Amino acid sequence: MKEIAVAVAAPVLVEVSPKVNLDVVTEEKAFKIGSVQKAALETKATVANSSPPSEGVTNGEGNTQVHTIRVDTVRMDNLINLVGEMVITRTRLVQIGLDLKTQYSMDNMVNNLNEANVYLGRLMNDLQESVMRLRMVAIGTVFSRFPRLVRDLAKKTGKEIELVLKGEDTELDKTVVEVIGDPLMHLIRNSVDHGIESPAERRAAGKAELGTVTLDAYHEGNHIAIVISDDGDGLPLDKIRNIAVSKGLIGEREELSERDMANLIFLPGFSTAEKVTDISGRGVGMDVVKRSLNNLGGMVDITTRKGKGTTFTIRLPLTLAIIQALLVEVGEEIYAVPLSSVLETLLVNRTDIKTVGGLPMVQLRGNTLPLISLQEKFGLPAPETESNEVFVVVVGFGDKALGLIVDELRGQQEVVIKSLGDFLNNLPGIAGATILGDGKVTLILDIGSLLQDVLVMNKN
Repeated sequence: MKEIAVAVAAPVLVEVSPKVNLDVVTEEKAFKIGSVQKAALETKATVANSSPPSEGVTNGEGNTQVHTIRVDTVRMDNLINLVGEMVITRTRLVQIGLDLKTQYSMDNMVNNLNEANVYLGRLMNDLQESVMRLRMVAIGTVFSRFPRLVRDLAKKTGKEIELVLKGEDTELDKTVVEVIGDPLMHLIRNSVDHGIESPAERRAAGKAELGTVTLDAYHEGNHIAIVISDDGDGLPLDKIRNIAVSKGLIGEREELSERDMANLIFLPGFSTAEKVTDISGRGVGMDVVKRSLNNLGGMVDITTRKGKGTTFTIRLPLTLAIIQALLVEVGEEIYAVPLSSVLETLLVNRTDIKTVGGLPMVQLRGNTLPLISLQEKFGLPAPETESNEVFVVVVGFGDKALGLIVDELRGQQEVVIKSLGDFLNNLPGIAGATILGDGKVTLILDIGSLLQDVLVMNKN
C-alpha cells in the first residue's frame, strides 16, 4: 500500500444557493466586470440608507464609529453569485491557456495570460473572503432561544435543570444557522425528557438535584462542532437493544459495542417513547435529526455512560457556498470530494481488500477501514479491464473514517456549489453540483451521508 500526494491544480470555485440553477452559467452569459461595479454601488447605497447600527463606540469628539452594519441578504447573495461567475470565468481562462499552449505553442501569449490569471485570482480571493465574512453569523442567535425552552420544560417535568451555553460567538454560514435550530431543539428536548433524572432520583444516585445540560460550539479545522451534553442517567442501552431486535434492525445474538448500541437510535423508525408527548419530539424519531444534518453536509455522533450522561456531537461545514474539493474520476464520470473531509489518499492492491459481511474492508496501520465503491454506489458501468491497484480516498469526521474507491485522482480545485433543484435535492450521497473549467457539470459528494450509510451497513 502506497501513500500518494494529491496534485494541486489551478483553483476553481463553486457556489451554493437554492435560487441558482445549473443553467445560469453559459458561455453566452459571460461575466462582465460592470456587473460587479453595479452590485458594489447598490450595496454601498443600501448600507448608507440602512437603519442605525446595533453597536458602536464614541470617540473623543462625540462621533459614533460604526462597527456593525445591516446588509440586504438578497444583494449579499447576488455578490456571492458574482464571485461564482468570476471563478468559472477564471477556470475558462486556465483552459484557454492550456489549449493555446498545446495547440498553437504561443508561449509568450500563454505567459501573459497566466500573469493576468494570477492577478485575477488574487482579486477573486480577496472578494471571496470579504463576501464570505458577510455570510458568517454567530451561533448565539440560535442558542439564545433555548434558555426559556429549558426553563419551561423543567417546569413541566418537575425537574431542576440548568442550561450552560458556551461558544456563542462561534460563527458559521447564515444558511446553516437558519436550519440548525430545529435539530438542536429536538436534541435538547430529549436531554431534558429522557436524560436528566428527577430530583429524587438524582438524590438517590448521590448527585446534586440540579441537573445540567451544556450546549457548546467551537471550530474544529474546516468544520464547526456543536456539542449537546447532559449529566443525566445515560441512555438505556439494554432497552435500545431490545427494541432494535424486536424491529428486526439487528440480530438477537449480534454483539455491539455500547457506542454502536447508542447510535441505533438514529435508524429510521426507531423510538423508545412509550407514549407521545409534547416534550421530546412528539414521537418523531431521531432519524429526522440525522437527516436534517446530512442535508447540511454534516453528521451526528453519540456517546453515553450509565449514570454519567449522554453527549451528542454535531459536525458541520463552516460554509455551504464555496469549498475546496478533490476531483476524482470514476469510469467516465468526475466527482468532487470536499477537501475538508479528506484525510489522505492511498494506492491499494486489490488483493488487500477483504469483504466482511458484504462490506469491503482494508487494513490501514492496524485499523480496519470500511470501503465503498463509487462505481457500485452510483450504478456506473463496470470497467472492461481492472488494474491490480485502485486509488482510495480516505474521508471522515472526528474518529469516523471511510475509504472511497475511485479510478483516478484529478487534482484539487476550489468549487462553487450549485443547487440541483427541488426534484434532485435529496439524491443519496450527493450534496450538490459544480461547473468545471471545461464547462462540464460535476456532482459533489455528501461525505456525511456516505459515512452514515456505511455505519448503518456495518451495524447490520
